[in-house]
Amino acid sequence: IPRWDLSKFQRVSTKIGSSMKSVGEVMAIGRKFEEAFQKALRMVDENVTGFDPYIKPLNDDELEKPTDKRMFVLAASIKAGYSIDRLYELTKIDRWFLQKMKNIISYYELLEGLGQGILSHAVLLGAKQIGFSDKQIAAAIKSSELVVRKQRKESNIRPFVKQIDTVAAEWPATTNYLYLTYNGSTHDVDFPAGYTMVIGSGVYRIGSSVEFDWCAVSCLKELRNLGRKTIMVNYNPETVSTDYDMSDRLYFEEISFEVVMDI
Repeated sequence: IPRWDLSKFQRVSTKIGSSMKSVGEVMAIGRKFEEAFQKALRMVDENVTGFDPYIKPLNDDELEKPTDKRMFVLAASIKAGYSIDRLYELTKIDRWFLQKMKNIISYYELLEGLGQGILSHAVLLGAKQIGFSDKQIAAAIKSSELVVRKQRKESNIRPFVKQIDTVAAEWPATTNYLYLTYNGSTHDVDFPAGYTMVIGSGVYRIGSSVEFDWCAVSCLKELRNLGRKTIMVNYNPETVSTDYDMSDRLYFEEISFEVVMDI
């Protein structure tokens, strides 16, 4: 998903067309569209918890003419009861994607109906499998991220580390492109101790660009010179730090308390 920093400029149209307006991009990986989509929305803006129906108000005009925040107007529209067919007529987004987005909002409503208290294993696992973060679940049930995290640990719901198959299963993949998913049953890699984690700078934005990636790459190189094994956590596909040979383990993942602690 591209990142648009249009709010930093006055007199700039927020309409998205064929002209180049994005300042960076993120890459999210999951085993379900809902999982990858919600991850990507959080990566683009760390103040967003996911496909949130409360960020923007209803606006049919914004659905017809794309803006940088259209997906949140779409979330509000689904929450307000717009049908898939009506949304298709307004947005011309394929019904398959609209149905997947509706799945997320339906789960939001399920969580909101439960309120505070202990979430069942099935409900918590279901939320994690379609990309809900602990913070997002906490907001829906009016609790806190740490309480949800504690419940998740007690229910033994933890993400699995999967390796991206870069050779289309022609022979065993050995690249260290890794990601976390709750739609799995086993880890693809082992976890020996003695690694040093380096946190990347995430998506490029106005005022934070390639110079911050240079810091991460310099750190990785120095650690390698010291004989340390390294873990890189970043989600920006345009960077040098996300090259497969820069670190011993590369997690294409969100940079958040939840994900870093899980890794």
